[in-house]
Order: sequence, then C-alpha cells, then structure tokens
Amino acid sequence: MDLIAAMNQTIVNIIYYTVTAGLFAAVILIYLRRKDKQSKSTDEKIRKATEEGLHEPVSLHPFVDPDRCIGTGACVEACPEKDILGLKNGKAKVINTSRCIGHGACFHACPTEAITLLIGTEKRGVDIPHVSKTFETNVPGIYIAGELGGMGLIKNAAEQGRQAAENITKSLKRNHDADYDLIITGAGPAGISAALSAKKNNLRFLVLEQDTLGGTVFTYPRAKVVMTAPMDLPLVGKIKLFETSKPDLLNMWKTVLAKYDIMITENCKVESITGHMGFFDVAASGGKHYTTASVLLAIGRRGTPRKLNVPGEEMEKVAYRLLDPEEITGKNILVVGGGDSAVESALLLADNNHVTISYRNEVFNRIKPMNNVALNKAIAAGKLMVRLQTNLVRIEDDCVTLSTENEDHDIKLSNDLVFIFAGGELPTQFLEKTGITITKKFGETIMKH
Repeated sequence: MDLIAAMNQTIVNIIYYTVTAGLFAAVILIYLRRKDKQSKSTDEKIRKATEEGLHEPVSLHPFVDPDRCIGTGACVEACPEKDILGLKNGKAKVINTSRCIGHGACFHACPTEAITLLIGTEKRGVDIPHVSKTFETNVPGIYIAGELGGMGLIKNAAEQGRQAAENITKSLKRNHDADYDLIITGAGPAGISAALSAKKNNLRFLVLEQDTLGGTVFTYPRAKVVMTAPMDLPLVGKIKLFETSKPDLLNMWKTVLAKYDIMITENCKVESITGHMGFFDVAASGGKHYTTASVLLAIGRRGTPRKLNVPGEEMEKVAYRLLDPEEITGKNILVVGGGDSAVESALLLADNNHVTISYRNEVFNRIKPMNNVALNKAIAAGKLMVRLQTNLVRIEDDCVTLSTENEDHDIKLSNDLVFIFAGGELPTQFLEKTGITITKKFGETIMKH
C-alpha cells in the first residue's frame, strides 16, 4: 500500500508540476505575444510619424537611455499628449517627437531615471539665453524663467518662475538703494508664479506686462484648452484645472492676484535694462524708469510676431492673434501657418465663415493629434479649405494672392480678413543689448535626474 500511495503521490506531483509549467509557459507566451504586438504597433507608428515629418524633434523632447530602461511603460502612460513614446522590444522609444511640448511627465514617471529632456538636436539648434541652474543669466542679478528659457508649458513655466524668485530671494542683498528688490517683466505663467513667490517672501517688487495679464496665454483662441496637468502656485498650493479654457485660467489668476493684493502694470513694455551703481535701471514705454536690485525676464520667446513682409501686410484687416472668434461671422478669411495656433484658430472660425488655411509645407507636421483629427473632420465636412505648399505673396483690399509650388500659376482668393501665425521672433536684440549671452543648443539637457 505504501508503494501504491507513493506512486499516486508521484503522479499527483507530476500532474501538478506539469500544469504549473503549462500555466507558466502560457503566461510567458501571452507576455511575449503582447510584447511583440506592442513592438509592431510602435514600429508602425514610427514609420507613419517619419512619413509625416513628426519623428524628428522640433525643440524640447525626451531621450531614453536604453541601458537604464526596463520597459515598464510608465512614461507612455504618463504622457498627456499620447504617442510621443511607445514600447519596442521591451524598451521605450520616441515616436512623434516633434509633438512633445515639454510636460516632463515621462521624466518624472520613469522608475529607473532612464529619461532626460533635451532641447535641440545634433542637426537643428535652438537659440536659448544662457542661464545657470538658479536661472541666473551671465549678467549677475538678471534671471530668466519660462518660455524664453525653453520651458513653454504652463505648468513648467510656473514652476520655473517660482524657483527663480526663490533663488533671487536667497541671493538678494537687502541694503541696496534701488526702488525695488525685483522687477518681473511679463505677466504670463512664469511671471505670475514669480510674483506670488515674491509676495510670499516680502520682496518689494513690480510686474510689468507689455500686453495684458496672461501674456502669451491671453493670445490663445478663447476656447483653447490650456491646462493638462496641475500646477503648484506659491501661497495658493496645487491647482488642478484639467481641460481648462483660457477665460477660466485668466479668471483664476485674477482672483489669486486680487486676494494677495498684487498689481500688474499692463501695456508697459520694457525697452532697456542697464546696470547703474550696483543696481539696474529699467526703462519702459511712456518714458518710465524704475530701479531694481534684480530682474526676472518672463517675456516669452516670441517677443514680437514674425511678419511675412509681403505687400499689403500693413493693412488693418491683417492680425497676428485671434481673440474673439465668435464675434466674426460671414467673412472670407485666410489663416496662414501650420502650427496648433493656426489650426485651432481656423477651426474656431470655420463654423460661421469661409476659411482657407495656407501652409508652406506638404503636411501639418507640428500639430497635436486631437487638432489633426478635428482638422481632417472639418476638411471632410467641407467646413474649411486647405492650401498646402502655398505662400502668401500679396494682400489687397478684397483679395489675397498665394504662390504655389505644384502649379504654374498663382491662386487669388476673395478675402476680408487675414490671420498670420508664423511664430514669433526671439527678442535677440533686446537680450544682447542687455548683455545676455545667447547660445544655440544642439541636443543639450534641460531636465536630468
């Protein structure tokens, strides 16, 4: 009986280990098939992105160290833009790199610190003012935060503004003879955050804005979603405003600034900053002069809108930003540009107007996926016309003329309004006059663990 029992136990053990091994093998097989499916999907996305000109980065973008990456996929899941990263052979790979707008979510999500954020590439450089880790430029006492320094995302710009103001507070010598401890130029996300930090640290400060509260955000189309992640504001704490419209964001800032009695001097453009007797003299529009111990530049990269320099561009019907699309109806409109601002503006105008987009390239290679989907739907529905590989060459009272690369004749369109979204020009002359060094970054690290 003992022998039979032993044999039965052996058979049970064999069956148990066989089933266990089978289940283990099935799990491995499912894992390998899923991994292979992920790899093929990523390969296809990279192929498509390459064809559409989206694989090469434009400015800020993630770089994955394959030796540190263990393929958890946390970076893929964390990215709000989607399809910037994917998994291939168990490693993270960049896909639509040119669509990266610097959230940094992938950077923070990676458990093995395999991701760094770079600006520029080996072939394509990006002009960036020289700043230290404390955001101080080569001119002692002048700091830079936000879009001008390479961080255009609202959340990241606000964080830089906070950090820069904290660093200024630590290094500030309080026994100076200037009117202010700090002058902040620009009332966008970086400038507002810096102002709140300055208030928190009892600094004597002034905020000068050449346009209106919100800076670049104010120029966004009214319905544009401008927040995809929470931001941390000094004195306020963490603000969670997902899928927030421009009016909601601006109203929140107005409420916060009013609560802490912070005034923004609007429509006051800083024209020059010069050193004087241990502090700075800040000259602004209207012949105004201020003295300050330190300066924070949060003016954005655009400086001034880039013009096309074509005949008729000086006409009143030409604009470089769209503020109230709902008030424009029944017009023949030309939108020039191929970025998100151009596409979003065209879509907002398309419901009540006859809209044509003119873009010099053969594909829209710089727009977000959701904008691309909306654009294709609008085209299919006949709501707007797209003229690719065209250039605006003349603006007249009732028409515009486009040159074409694929046709031997120009295109003339009836026209009432022209919106030009050709980007902005880095305020190089202003920065160089101030003494700030500008360098071209070729794939250099912006964020690293």
